[in-house]
Amino acid sequence: MTVDLRVENDHLITDLRGAVHNGESGLAYVPRLLKKVLETEAWRERYDAKSRSIVAFKSFGDFVTTPATEGLGASMDLIERIVGTDDPELLILLRTAKARGRGARTDLLDGESPSSLADDTTGRDVARLAREAPEELAAVQRGEKSVHAAAIAAGIRRRRIPVRLDDASSALRSLQANSSPEFWAEFKRLVKESE
Repeated sequence: MTVDLRVENDHLITDLRGAVHNGESGLAYVPRLLKKVLETEAWRERYDAKSRSIVAFKSFGDFVTTPATEGLGASMDLIERIVGTDDPELLILLRTAKARGRGARTDLLDGESPSSLADDTTGRDVARLAREAPEELAAVQRGEKSVHAAAIAAGIRRRRIPVRLDDASSALRSLQANSSPEFWAEFKRLVKESE
């Protein structure tokens, strides 16, 4: 890595750190800056102009949690909350970096696609919505639906409800209130057959 690229990485990291720590006014820039940091893997190694030294990290998590000025000086939870679900590509990049300690280099993923490395259900659902049901993802991004509701509408998840098993009348009411007429007819038929 040339010194010029390390200096450029330092500028990018400094901008990202400032945006993360400047509250609401800086938060709008965090996703764009974070995406660039992950795509270029600028977090891995840079020349820190203040300390006049090379700063390097083996894992993205260490970079995020190491105090400023060497690291980002934030928590992974804060970064995830800021990222949200508006940009599926960024979410996949973040999940990939967290899962493997790497940025966007897919040649280092042992044949797995970045979307398969999403380490939680929401990340996987967002990636699938982006691929299979972009109109549902657009509804999530507009704030019209949750990721869960969009995944159900797209057929990615099955709709489930909690049913109390200690109160038969409560269970019956829950099933009646949350099922289609077709489901209810089939359910009654199955109950009769099982008697």
